[in-house]
Amino acid sequence: MKLNVEGIEQGKPVPDLFAFGVFHPEDRMSFGPNRNPEMSWEGAPEGTKSFVIMMFDPDVPSVADDANQEGKTVSKDIPRVDFFHWLLVDIPAKISRIPEGEDSDGVTPKGKDGGSGPVGLRGVNNFTQFLAGNPDMAGTYFGYDGPCPPWNDELLHHYHYEVHALDVESLGLSGEFDGEAVRNAMKGHVLASARVTGTYTLNPDLR
Repeated sequence: MKLNVEGIEQGKPVPDLFAFGVFHPEDRMSFGPNRNPEMSWEGAPEGTKSFVIMMFDPDVPSVADDANQEGKTVSKDIPRVDFFHWLLVDIPAKISRIPEGEDSDGVTPKGKDGGSGPVGLRGVNNFTQFLAGNPDMAGTYFGYDGPCPPWNDELLHHYHYEVHALDVESLGLSGEFDGEAVRNAMKGHVLASARVTGTYTLNPDLR
């Protein structure tokens, strides 16, 4: 399979257009346009019955106590974990393109709705946990929400945009399912996959 993520080149920075948080010279970070990029794919193998779209950042600090704290830095040497930004499952096999802005167009405080989105079934992204302590933003975040790494992180973050062709029409997921639930449900059903990886940082020393 071949995947194209419009506006994102392999190994190059993700444009601010697709980011939840963008660099601000005084406030460190401000909300970004938060549009999902257009994704299109081809070459799905015979027998494909549905697709899964997944975007995640494997470079998120496992301990976030120092994240976005003045006078502190997040060491590049601490362990990192996956942070899921976008989960769409049960995408019909006849679909091979998701237009820009179809699943997200701007930051939605307290999160977008779950259930069936414009394309496929939305899963829960990890902004649900990240913003849980913020009374203005806390909620359940379904669908796409883009990059927003800590502005004091010493590590450049990588964002994997993936499409997976499956041999089942549905993964049988519902409600507030997360990235690990999708990965577990996909086991044994993936016929082919494709990935494009971009980078992003809010740390002015890395930009």
